[in-house]
Amino acid sequence: MIEVNNLVKRYGHLTALNHFGLTVREGEIFGLLGPNGSGKTTAIHCMLSLLRYDKGDIRLFGEPMTPDNYAIKRRLGMIPQNVAVFNELTVQENIDYFCSLYIPKKAERKAYVEEAIAFAGLEDFRKFLPKKLSGGLLRRLNIACGIAHKPSLIFMDEPTVAVDPQSRNNILEGIRRLNAQGATIVYTTHYMEEAEQICTRIMIMDKGQGIATGTKEELKSMIQTGEKLSIECDGLSKELLAQLSQLPDVLQTEYDGQIFRAQLQSGSHTLVTILDILRKEGLSLGRIFTEPPTLNDVFLEITGKDLRD
Repeated sequence: MIEVNNLVKRYGHLTALNHFGLTVREGEIFGLLGPNGSGKTTAIHCMLSLLRYDKGDIRLFGEPMTPDNYAIKRRLGMIPQNVAVFNELTVQENIDYFCSLYIPKKAERKAYVEEAIAFAGLEDFRKFLPKKLSGGLLRRLNIACGIAHKPSLIFMDEPTVAVDPQSRNNILEGIRRLNAQGATIVYTTHYMEEAEQICTRIMIMDKGQGIATGTKEELKSMIQTGEKLSIECDGLSKELLAQLSQLPDVLQTEYDGQIFRAQLQSGSHTLVTILDILRKEGLSLGRIFTEPPTLNDVFLEITGKDLRD
C-alpha cells in the first residue's frame, strides 16, 4: 500500500526527514511512533503530497504519489491531530461537505453520510453545531468526516488525544471495524498502550529516521529490558538490597518497605536466585508478580529518556 524510499525533507538547516524509508502492507494497522519532533507528521504530510520534499520516492497503491494524482487521493482518508471541521455547519452538514469532495452526486452521497454518522455514533447529534459537542464527540466527528467516502488507506494522526477513556475505547473499536472492513490504517499516537493494543506492526522514529520496525513482540525482543519483578516482603535491609542489585542481569532495584522491585535483563533467569537469597535470610515472602516488558519500555530504551520539545 505504501512504499517510501530515501525520503529527505529539510526546513532550512533543520533536517526533518533523513533518508526515511517505510513499507506498509495491505490490511495492516501500522503504528508510527516517535518523540515530539521525530518527523511523524512531516512524513505523513509528504506521503499525502501536502508537503514538497527534497529527495526520495513515494508510491501509494504501487503508483507514484504526486500532488495532482487525484485517482490516488480519492482512495485516501486523513484524520488530522487537530479537529478540522467547520464551526458554522452542523454535524451532518460537515460530514456531507467532506464527503462531497469525493462523491459529488448528492443522492449517492446520502447513504455514505448516514453510514459515517452511524459508524461514529452521532445519530443523536446530527443537528448539533461543533461548539455544542464534547471533546470526545468532536473527535468522533473528525473521524467521520475523514472516512465518510470509504477510503481504502487512512492516515490517523493522534485521533484520541485529550479524550476520556470511554471515547478512546469507542474510537479504538471504530478503528478495528474500519480495518475489518478492508481499510489499511497508518496510526500515530503517544499512547503506547493504544499502539500495543491495535497495531499489527510498528515503526519507532527518531530524528527523521525509522530506527526500529516490527511487531510488538519483535520490538520487545530487540531491547535489553526484560521482566519487572515484584515481591512482597518485610525487613529487607539496605545491605541485602545492595547485594541483590549486584546480581548479574539485574538492571535496577528498589524497596519501599513492603515490596521489593527489580528490573531484569531480557532473557534473565535470576528470579530463582533472588528468591533463594531472600529465603536464606529468613524473610517472610508474600505475593510474587512478574510483568513482561511493555511497548513503553521499548520506546524509552530506543529513543532515550531525555525530555523533548
